[in-house]
Amino acid sequence: MSVPSREVFEAEALAWLAANPAAPGTSVVTSLPDVSEVPPHELDGWRAWFMGATRTLVRWVPDDGVAIFYQSDIRHGDTLVDKGYLVMRAAEDEGASVLWHKIVCRKPPGTLAFGRPSYSHMIALSRAPRPFPRFPGPDVLPDGGFMSWSRAMGVEACRVACRYLRDEVGARVVVDPFCGRGTVLAVANAMEMDAIGVDLSPKRCRAARSLQG
Repeated sequence: MSVPSREVFEAEALAWLAANPAAPGTSVVTSLPDVSEVPPHELDGWRAWFMGATRTLVRWVPDDGVAIFYQSDIRHGDTLVDKGYLVMRAAEDEGASVLWHKIVCRKPPGTLAFGRPSYSHMIALSRAPRPFPRFPGPDVLPDGGFMSWSRAMGVEACRVACRYLRDEVGARVVVDPFCGRGTVLAVANAMEMDAIGVDLSPKRCRAARSLQG
């Protein structure tokens, strides 16, 4: 059995996607950046960018692919930004199907959160409806698992997403175009799928190349 491959590219994600069409058998697991990470750090412009990036990813995956978004709501001044809603709105605008929507607890249920909420959304989209999962999982994950850094996707949440892609979608390649330190890539490799990551940060790219699942 061949060892799953991992490639990590230091690049701007949307430009990389435009230059690299997805091969059959490819799906996406990613977390889009917050308003603080996207110049000019202005809320309305970031909302438009976020929804446009979501639509781009849904269009980018092949007909047999799925795009899974892991997003934590944020507070911007006195405003709560519901990123789950933004993903759903982009799906509606793109005419995509929402396959499932899970809530992932980042802190134990009942924890008081005074800044970033203590949960995340994990939402799977595709351009066409797909059969109901043969092995359905819970709608609420009580623990997202170990996080390699403060904005990482927890390991257990990555496992849920990658297991769905492997067992239900038949994905052979998992792409994270905003890969950070590479948790998604490491978990995909551990599940015997090839992985491709993209990130602007040289430091995060180096970490993503070496992280073990």
